[in-house]
Amino acid sequence: MEFIDIAKQRFSVRSYTDQKVEPEKLEKILEAAHVAPTAANLQPARLIAVQSEDGLAKIEKAASIYNAPLAIIVCADHSKAWVRPFDKKQTCDIDASILTDHMMLQATELGLGSVWVCYFKPDVLSKEFNLPSNLEPVNILVIGYSAEGNGNTERFEQTRIPMSDLVSYDTY
Repeated sequence: MEFIDIAKQRFSVRSYTDQKVEPEKLEKILEAAHVAPTAANLQPARLIAVQSEDGLAKIEKAASIYNAPLAIIVCADHSKAWVRPFDKKQTCDIDASILTDHMMLQATELGLGSVWVCYFKPDVLSKEFNLPSNLEPVNILVIGYSAEGNGNTERFEQTRIPMSDLVSYDTY
């Protein structure tokens, strides 16, 4: 499948079946995160893959994960992040987001649904998973088999701004 087809197929799934994500599929998803680029290759993200009922219940204290069988807590390690010298912008959130996007698209290719959750209580996650102070939960990637079917790959014509509003060209 071509990349653009995978990108168009992916949509935010908020209802999952009870089917567990197979270990080999989880490994491919985690591998996609592992090869994702990060600023200065400092790799400041840390992942917590949660599949146990107890672990998923801990996450549910902080966020809705739509009864999915797998959630990956994506954390930024502030002690390892690259900092832009001109304005001191730390890039660990960006790096964590790139990893998340890689995992989300890999899950789609594997026939899994996902949703990127940012509406959560980070203090609750930090407490429940005993995270050290340098690790900040950035998002939760929820993954499983969709109970909603497939995404409409033609939806972008109606739901996206025109390319002319998105892109400007510096022409000579």
